[in-house]
Amino acid sequence: MARIVQKYGGICGGIVFSTPEQIRTVAQRIIDSYNDTNDVVVVISARAGETNRLIEMAQNICPGQEGREYDLLISAGEQVAVGLLALCIRCLGYKTATYLGWQVPIITDSQHSRASIEYIDPAKIDTDLKLGAIVIVAGFQGIDRAGNITTLGRGGGDTSAVALAHALGAEQCELYTDVDGIFSADPAVCGDARKIDKISYDEMLEFATLGARGVQIRAIEYAKKHNVTIHVRSSFTNERGTLITGEDSTMEGVVVTGIVYDENEAKIAVLGVPDKPGTAARILTALADKDISVDMIVQNVSQAGLADLTFSVSKTDLDKAHLITKEIAEELHAREIIADRNISKVSIVGLGMKNHAGVAARMFTALAYNNINIQMISTSEIKVSVAIDEKYTQLAVRVLHETFKVHV
Repeated sequence: MARIVQKYGGICGGIVFSTPEQIRTVAQRIIDSYNDTNDVVVVISARAGETNRLIEMAQNICPGQEGREYDLLISAGEQVAVGLLALCIRCLGYKTATYLGWQVPIITDSQHSRASIEYIDPAKIDTDLKLGAIVIVAGFQGIDRAGNITTLGRGGGDTSAVALAHALGAEQCELYTDVDGIFSADPAVCGDARKIDKISYDEMLEFATLGARGVQIRAIEYAKKHNVTIHVRSSFTNERGTLITGEDSTMEGVVVTGIVYDENEAKIAVLGVPDKPGTAARILTALADKDISVDMIVQNVSQAGLADLTFSVSKTDLDKAHLITKEIAEELHAREIIADRNISKVSIVGLGMKNHAGVAARMFTALAYNNINIQMISTSEIKVSVAIDEKYTQLAVRVLHETFKVHV
């Protein structure tokens, strides 16, 4: 008898768990898995929009709150979802066992609203599975060692599911979404984008950090650390989706696995700053102190003792980052500071890039041939990212998808 953990709702498609009809559809899929002689553990996130509604209520009452009571409130959506699904499955004639995070227990640290899982005791769930129950667990939540309810942050239901799969020794963790799997590019941009059958943890981490939706980053990191296979698949069909797993030799044969883009990018250029040790650190430290992440960074060659520093931040952070940078730049007597929100980041990702020369050159040549100017570049062992004018984003994705024959 196989043991499977399935997860529904949340960041990977809360739309599939919103209406009574959708809940019944999910219930029937779970029952079908159970009838295939599987032990089934289901992780549920709140219904679509519910967590946002609770957050909005909290903000209306007392803006900017976090901590123990805040987590108590925003974890309530999962309790409702667990109860609805369990009632539906029981009405269809099957035995259920339900758990909130603290009842399992899922032990976390005490970082409210962004807690990390430290330990899961599988004993009670193991007993219920042996008694023939379908087990339903609230995702996104746990309990710290002082007995306080905690939440894992946005998309934490994915992490809950992967962690439970590891604790229970499940064969795989199935994340059910509103898409068919992970694609070589956004199908809305590239009509010939293909569903990827299997992708490595490292490639999927690059996809997620570069803007692709699909799986929460912490869930991928947890799966990689504990070697849990994730199966991303559609809630609407029985088709096989995409496996996220460890590297194998076949993966390295594919030079570029996919093209990813992120339009939530902006850049700040600080012109004419002193070219001496500590200048860049002073600006970037000031941003880090305000929890602003910097992505791509370019510093030009010094001329007359002055240099230009350009870096990218998210569009949502641009206004705050601009004010902070302007303050530091004035102290440094910089000549000018420029903010630009009309950029995007386009990236190619693939394990095969480690063993193939000239990949970046092919990328840059293809973009140049289509008159797409590169403003900034960043690389890792398995990815190359460029910042370009936002209006060329979709063209760049299609050009690179064709250049590297990712659809083949």
